[in-house]
Amino acid sequence: MDNKSNYKYLLSDLTALKGVGIKTMNLLKKKKINNIFDLLWKLPKSSTDRSLSSEIINLKIGEVQTITIVPQKYSFPRVRNLPNKVICTDTTGEIDCIFFNSYEGYIRKILPLGKQITVSGKIGYYKNKYQLTNPKYISEDSSLIKQKHNKYSLTEGITEKAYNKIINQIIKNLPILDEWHSKHIQDKFGNISWNDAIKELHKADNIGSYQKNFYQRLAFDEIFSTFLVNSEIRKKIKKIKKINKVLDIKKQNNIIKKLEFSLTNDQMKALGEINKDLVSSNKMFRLLQGDVGSGKTIVSLLTAYNSVNSGFQVAVMAPTEILARQHFTLAKKIFPKNLKVEIISGKSDYKNKKIILNKLLNHEIDIIFGTHAIFQKKVNFKKLGLIIIDEQHKFGVNQRKKLSDKGGDNCDVLLMTATPIPRTLTMTMYGDMDLSIIREKPAIRKPVITYSKLESKINDIIKFIKKEIQLGNQIFWVCPLIDESKKIDHSSAVKKFEYLNNLFPNQVALLHGKTSLEDKEKILNQFLINDFKILVSTTIIEVGIDFPNANVIVIENANKFGLSQLHQLRGRIGRGDKSSTCILMFKSNLSVNAKKRINILKESNDGFIISEEDMKIRGFGDVLGFKQSGIKNFKLADPVHNYDLFILAEKEMRRIENSNENINKYKPLVKLYDRADIINDMA
Repeated sequence: MDNKSNYKYLLSDLTALKGVGIKTMNLLKKKKINNIFDLLWKLPKSSTDRSLSSEIINLKIGEVQTITIVPQKYSFPRVRNLPNKVICTDTTGEIDCIFFNSYEGYIRKILPLGKQITVSGKIGYYKNKYQLTNPKYISEDSSLIKQKHNKYSLTEGITEKAYNKIINQIIKNLPILDEWHSKHIQDKFGNISWNDAIKELHKADNIGSYQKNFYQRLAFDEIFSTFLVNSEIRKKIKKIKKINKVLDIKKQNNIIKKLEFSLTNDQMKALGEINKDLVSSNKMFRLLQGDVGSGKTIVSLLTAYNSVNSGFQVAVMAPTEILARQHFTLAKKIFPKNLKVEIISGKSDYKNKKIILNKLLNHEIDIIFGTHAIFQKKVNFKKLGLIIIDEQHKFGVNQRKKLSDKGGDNCDVLLMTATPIPRTLTMTMYGDMDLSIIREKPAIRKPVITYSKLESKINDIIKFIKKEIQLGNQIFWVCPLIDESKKIDHSSAVKKFEYLNNLFPNQVALLHGKTSLEDKEKILNQFLINDFKILVSTTIIEVGIDFPNANVIVIENANKFGLSQLHQLRGRIGRGDKSSTCILMFKSNLSVNAKKRINILKESNDGFIISEEDMKIRGFGDVLGFKQSGIKNFKLADPVHNYDLFILAEKEMRRIENSNENINKYKPLVKLYDRADIINDMA
């Protein structure tokens, strides 16, 4: 079998395996096992040791035991529902092998009279006699039985024995692949080959051996394949030649001087990195990442202004209409009157939309704000030079690639997220993009003071809120659920609204997932202009607009939220120049992890530190809901436990890029890990 055929075997259909028909294949596909390669990553959870054999006289009831016996007599009763029985012996005693729902012919075949047969199973005892009921492990070849047999998380309809048989067949026929790693990397893992590493991975004695060289090598393969794909996407985007923008830095600085605040060092650094991309002849594909309230919006608007002054149009997309409108209002406030700014809204009537679309086509609009509707087919630009997308952390690599292609060669792309992400996840998820990070908060922003409070002390919280309202401040009150739940003891947003509205008549509003989009926009606008004092809400306010007058947030059942989500919620306040307070309410019976989360939040306002701690507590798959966002979970690698492997992969990737090494030898690695669809020319 040549090298190419080896990969084809691993990626071939499951029916290429002996004993796997359409029925078994469909059962495996339910477990997301679509080819032979996928089966290699369904690892054994534990094992059963059938290697030690016993004599009948020494059998232990209730335990799995292996014995070598000689069948002496069949008992096949003619009465329906009675089991078939084979009386067997060794030199020390007698045991009955009992079979329910098995045919005579099958029993005669597996237990022929007078022959030595090795049998393994759980020993029973009935009417003063040892029994083996429906034994699955039976063979004339004792070596097939006397070994450790792996236990897997099985799909209904596939027995442990059948599953082991399939896995063992693959391991036996496992092809020897050409090594793709450099000598330097091979040395790091004791020069173990991919083939040998897979074999070690499935040995019963190696279950849970996460630090062994075979496991580390395979985890590194997985990480490195991701980095290879990201590197190729970066290269492909960098190859796109565009008309470089000519910036008028004097005009940019005039806008900065007129702002009511000074830009932080981080903001200026990020702006400098983006400007460098704009004047380059290579297309920009950059992520602007910053903590909540770090001032990404002004950096993006200055980027838009610089692009417009270079003769291009700009599209700014926000996740909600109210956030798009806030960006639009800020742009109108800080930009010169001759700069043509417009917003396209779902509420706009047909006539207005048509006028806006015509203006875009004729370059009579410089910057257009809106939601994802901006990128519909009917929206066309005369000279689009920059796309800005706010709060895009739920976009996967493929979506970003399509977005970059849609803009055309001359269109730069700037994505923004207020979601601080641990470094290992950033390398994995956004490795296809250049990255600018804003950690520093504007000087005007005061740290949010965070307290934890038992829910039984709610009267103390109400007194505190009364004082805040008297001072003219506003309050967010966050509850996990919309309605009461008998099963889950969480607070209900509806019940809390009724409770607070009784205490503060006509000063409370309610917002939740069932609120219509139109009503949601209306309620948020009313809160923004201070029409009411308390907004009771579910977590839908987690990512939203600035409410400078809101300086208190109460979060009920805080122990039920992840750390990063609590930090995002807390980020709704502290946007103005007033001191702000976050109150985390909880029940008395907190788990150890819940106490950890609350204490970390009380000690830190740094979203990057918080996200690292969140990942350590919850695991990378759950951080900020990335499991639900289409991000491909790793099979072996873990961004917490394998941090060193991520750093090693990053260094190796940089070495390859800097030396212009031909990456053809890595094609099989990318193809095996099912990522070749992203970079077709590596297929």
